[in-house]
Amino acid sequence: MNTTVTLKKNADFRRLYHRGKSYADPALVVYFCKNRAGICRIGITVSTKLGNAVERNRCKRIIRAAYRALEDELSGSYDFVFVARSRTKHLKSTQVQAAMRGLLKKAGLLCA
Repeated sequence: MNTTVTLKKNADFRRLYHRGKSYADPALVVYFCKNRAGICRIGITVSTKLGNAVERNRCKRIIRAAYRALEDELSGSYDFVFVARSRTKHLKSTQVQAAMRGLLKKAGLLCA
């Protein structure tokens, strides 16, 4: 099982937004960049435009659950930032997981 740490510093998020590669889906956007830490690090952002705190936290939980399901299939050590879109709050975690799988497969990050 891969070790995953959360990104907390604004500088890490900005580095991924500017230097990282990105892929988008109607439900999710993923920014990623290779790191030298030997572990995967993730950050999740949800805009206040998506709803109140309850809806935003639900989006974060759904994205986190989808990432955990795909965590073992990742190859290498990367930094990820997942950005929720307006459709995310209406989807179930399995649907977000399928969208995330498609984005990571398109990026060539899944080993399976």
